Amino acid sequence: MIPRHQPFEARAKAFVALTKPRIIELLLISTVPVMFLAADGIPNLWLVLATAVGGYMSAGGAHALNMYFDRDIDALMHRTKQRPLVTGMASPRECLVFGIALAAVSTLWFGLLVNWLSAALSLTAILYYVVVYTLWLKRRTAQNIVWGGVAGCLQVFIGWSSVRDDLAWPPLALFFVMFFWTPPHYWPLSMKVKDDYERAGVPMLPVIAGNVVVGKQIVIYSWGMVLASLTLWWPLGATGWLYPVAATLLGALWLKEAHALYSRAKAGATGAKLKEMRLFHWSITYATLLFAFVAVDPFVRWPGPPFRRLLPTSS
Repeated sequence: MIPRHQPFEARAKAFVALTKPRIIELLLISTVPVMFLAADGIPNLWLVLATAVGGYMSAGGAHALNMYFDRDIDALMHRTKQRPLVTGMASPRECLVFGIALAAVSTLWFGLLVNWLSAALSLTAILYYVVVYTLWLKRRTAQNIVWGGVAGCLQVFIGWSSVRDDLAWPPLALFFVMFFWTPPHYWPLSMKVKDDYERAGVPMLPVIAGNVVVGKQIVIYSWGMVLASLTLWWPLGATGWLYPVAATLLGALWLKEAHALYSRAKAGATGAKLKEMRLFHWSITYATLLFAFVAVDPFVRWPGPPFRRLLPTSS
């Protein structure tokens, strides 16, 4: 039941919450910097704004539809019990219409103001997140976050295609960075709130496997992420000297945290002693800084990347 006579501000905040704005911040972090890489400098700032607004609407629509289909399990978990559909600040019908409207408007927005390749990628991300992740994978397999994370990885292609209207090797390298980043980003949080997922019947990896197994998987994916991050420099030659230096240092810090979490798990640490949220918080910092260096690198290249010829020329 929707609370009656709620002030407009409260209702507006509820609809903003349906878009999961904190997650969208991460998605834009992996979109806008790639535009600087694709432009080999400063992209058209109006294009950046159009891409960011379209990206917010696209991801917001997908998240609203996710909340619509997950409203039953959201009511069972402490972490999600304040979401608008659970509190009644928005009705399921309102959420469904809102999500579909944002998905449709964002697709047209990208097509008319950016380009139709970006529109197609945006729509693909929405459908993948809602249909493949939410409706198919999430409640059926512990690999849900591994393959479901592909929807978020597509943002790097959207950033690149918005500038060049094509696809190329550099965004593919960053796609794999985000693909390998997503599980070790999310599994530590899942370890922290695994009782929530168990109560809701969602088979996140920490629910069906012990901390040692999860810790080992985190280390494996972490190494894959760091190695993928360096391919942007070699062999692709899409950056100068700054990015690989930053990627190496940031990756080393990540691996230190990942291995430390695995070691604590093997030692039998539980509760506060496991310190799993250290890696979760660091993962956000890592992604923010890594993509910041992706954006800054074009301005400090010297003497220039050795394999620059692999990059397609700008149209």
